[in-house]
Amino acid sequence: MKARFGVGRGKALALAALVAIVASTVTTTEFAFAEEGSGDRNPSDHWGVITRNTIGSPVADLRNGPFGSFGVQGSAARPPYGRGSLGIEVADDSTSLAPPSEKVDFGNEVDFFGDPVLGLEKLGFHVFQTGENIAYGGAENMPNIRFEIDANLSTLPADNYTTMTWVPDAAPVTNRWSGFIDATSTGYWYFSGAEGAATGCTQATECTFAEAKAALNDGGDAPVIHTAAVGKGRDHMWIGAVDGLRINRHIYDFEADGVRTRPAR
Repeated sequence: MKARFGVGRGKALALAALVAIVASTVTTTEFAFAEEGSGDRNPSDHWGVITRNTIGSPVADLRNGPFGSFGVQGSAARPPYGRGSLGIEVADDSTSLAPPSEKVDFGNEVDFFGDPVLGLEKLGFHVFQTGENIAYGGAENMPNIRFEIDANLSTLPADNYTTMTWVPDAAPVTNRWSGFIDATSTGYWYFSGAEGAATGCTQATECTFAEAKAALNDGGDAPVIHTAAVGKGRDHMWIGAVDGLRINRHIYDFEADGVRTRPAR
């Protein structure tokens, strides 16, 4: 007996099975690309709270929003990339340590390891700052970008650790998302520990980004990165969010389901 269109029953069944296999393969492949990312949507498993840099019980959580505040419309009313952001919450007087404030770093201890510090050229992020945060600690009560590095200073040959920190200027807007804040041209940078005194870049003697890099370029071995992070503390209470962290050619888009990498345009 012949099936319709002149195809035998056995051949029709075989063809149907082949079509099902092909469809299943295409669906699986598409799902894999959706999970692994393609183009400018590549999630990374290497981002998270850096536990050894966490003090107290702060929050650094990938979340949706924030959207608003109420009455705010347009691009400032939503995260600059996707639907999510990195929500950060730290308290100023919650531990028995000195100072008593909390600290948190949300970062990556894998993907930047060994990269040249002097190769850093484009840095910054978008922030959701509130009027309440300003009341807690002033207009410059803001989250930071931090790089743990080996400065390789000729004057400190046995010292292989310092934190290179960006302290932003006051956010340009409050109770809504800011535009991109450039860490290479605004705010100031400093080094922790002995490297601060050796370079002249401390919280008391602030350095521009260019000055901080020049201080590291002392003719010895090149400085290298250990980790990269967005963090807050130990100082004032702060509750807000960050998105669109830029490090050179890539933008790290914080979403509720992970961190995605986008090419900077």
